[in-house]
Amino acid sequence: MDGAPAGLSPPSDRRDLVIDALADAVSALRRPHPVRVAVDGVSVAGKTILADELVAPIERRGRTVIRTGIDGFHRPSRERYRLGRDSPEGYLRDSFDRRAVIESILEPLGPHGDLEYREAVFDFRTDSPVAAATRVAASDAVLVFDGVFLLVPELRGFWDFAIFVHADFETTLARALSRDLPLFGSETEIRRRYRVRYIPGERLYLGRHRPQERADVVVLNDDPDAPSLVWRPREGDSLDPGDRSV
Repeated sequence: MDGAPAGLSPPSDRRDLVIDALADAVSALRRPHPVRVAVDGVSVAGKTILADELVAPIERRGRTVIRTGIDGFHRPSRERYRLGRDSPEGYLRDSFDRRAVIESILEPLGPHGDLEYREAVFDFRTDSPVAAATRVAASDAVLVFDGVFLLVPELRGFWDFAIFVHADFETTLARALSRDLPLFGSETEIRRRYRVRYIPGERLYLGRHRPQERADVVVLNDDPDAPSLVWRPREGDSLDPGDRSV
């Protein structure tokens, strides 16, 4: 449940600085395997846009980028809606096949992986599996993977770097009214679905799993033209988070 809000203006100088700071941080990470970057956040916070914007700057810094996300790992509808189509708990627990994420991409790109990965396994639009090709990653590649609920306990330990994109729920709902109209057919249905399923499910996630506290950096993205960064110190990092704010 993410994508580009309609009518966004071209990136501002402020946004360019934020993207460059994130690209610097990601590109500086060195592992004996691809660096796995989560771009987490609530629906329509701007995760997909930000993840897409990171690709070119990281590549300019000499790293190959694998760009994919959680939308290719939905569960079949009979599993997604087993608690009801409006269930917030079902949205959090049953929307995505996290085991498939781990087995298809996170483990293969991890410390003991063989570098052979798949970018997707399921198409929620057709409610059917997809036969995505198996690809082979470069050992110094960067995976940029966006989606909701990426810092749940099942996935948390697989990320080498985690970004949380924050926007308040009134802002995200306003964006959804434009973005999701083709999907839901009316503003009334968009408002209903967000207020009964998506926003309550995301509040469960925020309260239960505290992703903003677990991310390496939070992007404050209520105003996409003027985002800012709040860094959390990594182990062995002597910088105060405020020293790196953009």
